[in-house]
Amino acid sequence: MTVTLRHPTPEDAPAVWNLVRRSTLDDNSAYAYAILFLHHARACAVAVADDHVAGFVLGYRVPDRPDTQFVWQIGVDADFRGQGIGGRLLRWLASEADAEQPVRWVEATVTADNAASRALFRGLARDLGTACEVEPCLSAEVLADHPAEDLFRIGPIAPETSP
Repeated sequence: MTVTLRHPTPEDAPAVWNLVRRSTLDDNSAYAYAILFLHHARACAVAVADDHVAGFVLGYRVPDRPDTQFVWQIGVDADFRGQGIGGRLLRWLASEADAEQPVRWVEATVTADNAASRALFRGLARDLGTACEVEPCLSAEVLADHPAEDLFRIGPIAPETSP
């Protein structure tokens, strides 16, 4: 089965929303996904297999640091896990972004108990031959109904190491 990576359109929002609802990821509205895909499609990606959304990355460029790709959410459908789709999406997104402002840094926040995401981001740094710094970012008090999140900062990404 061939998996194709591309930027999403608002029409992908229902499939991403349904994938999220079947997972342990934080659930957002289908509207939130559609608006993100409408306004920030170049900073997001979907993996498609046989017209089925197999995985996705939601993100944006940090406004005051346009060389930084922030990953808000990443998910892979249960039927496609273990095939490296999450890593492929991240590497593709880091290399596919605006040529005038290439990605030099990837950032994401991750809870302490999310071993899969922590390994994914450390693996991205390893694949790109760069550092992965981790530091506290958002406390449980700030997030109110959510565990604390650590900031993962990967980079700097040299243009020749971007896949």
